[in-house]
Amino acid sequence: MVRAKSWTLKHHFEGIPRNSDFELKTTELPPLKNGEVLLEALFLTVDPYMRVLSKNMKEGDPMMGQQVARVVESKNSAYPKGTVVLAYSGWTTHSISDGEKLEKLPTEWPDTLPLSLALGTIGMPGLTAYFGLLDICGVKGGETVMLNAAAGAVGCVVGQIAKLKGCKVVGAVGSDKKVAYLKKLGFDVVFNYKTVKSLEETLKNAAPEGYDCYFDNVGGEFSNTVILQMKKFGRIASCGAISQYNSTLPPPPGPSPMSVIYQELRIEGFIVTRWQGEVREKALKDLMKWVLEGKIQYHECVTEGFENMPAAFIGLMKGDNLGKAIVKV
Repeated sequence: MVRAKSWTLKHHFEGIPRNSDFELKTTELPPLKNGEVLLEALFLTVDPYMRVLSKNMKEGDPMMGQQVARVVESKNSAYPKGTVVLAYSGWTTHSISDGEKLEKLPTEWPDTLPLSLALGTIGMPGLTAYFGLLDICGVKGGETVMLNAAAGAVGCVVGQIAKLKGCKVVGAVGSDKKVAYLKKLGFDVVFNYKTVKSLEETLKNAAPEGYDCYFDNVGGEFSNTVILQMKKFGRIASCGAISQYNSTLPPPPGPSPMSVIYQELRIEGFIVTRWQGEVREKALKDLMKWVLEGKIQYHECVTEGFENMPAAFIGLMKGDNLGKAIVKV
């Protein structure tokens, strides 16, 4: 009998999540039925969206999320023992699946790439960057792109794809260490928003003629300031609002309707699950190709040990991570 360890939501979050908001439980899994597989987690992801969706959970529910897992027992011929898959099993060490929502890693996945990249640069965050920048913003060479949370799992990829497409890239981050990292990646201008005297002046100095595209992971007052400096017909991909996720205060007023109207801006929110099928497969192949060619660099913030899942998530929500936050079981 296999004993699965799982993290559950003990208390709904108020402000920044705390260790006491989580509870570790152990359950015995039943024997496999025909068509089922037993999965053992190898790597798990923590992502900002979990903070948002937790509001719809009941206290005691298991935490949601994706993982890279290995099939350790199988009664499903499509997934023989040893197969590595992506599974939405949540924060758990072991799980049983009927195979329907499992996703095999690409057959061409090289041994030189960590499997954990399927949760990051060659996974959901990379796809978010890819479609948000190329489909929603529709960037073209010579344009100026602004992005915040630029050293996170999505932001790092956004900036590098923008450089691949011949754009000028301006990134905002929350530490000097992150500034240095993104400058090494080739970002044109990077600044620590926590230490600049004036966000408005910093943005203006970085791109005096304004911004064609804005990839927004933060929302709030930061975005209100950027929107005032968008060019005519500027495009904005609204991916997240992490500035609001831990806040217990009412959200600040939105962007000036006059700016949006008279600059004729296009603001579109999106969720990456919109893109499926062939376009998604092409995007994954493009991302893998760019990584293998060294055109996209990756950095993972790896936490060792399943018992440290809450700590990894709390650190993410505080902005401690550089690159993709991953937990290695």
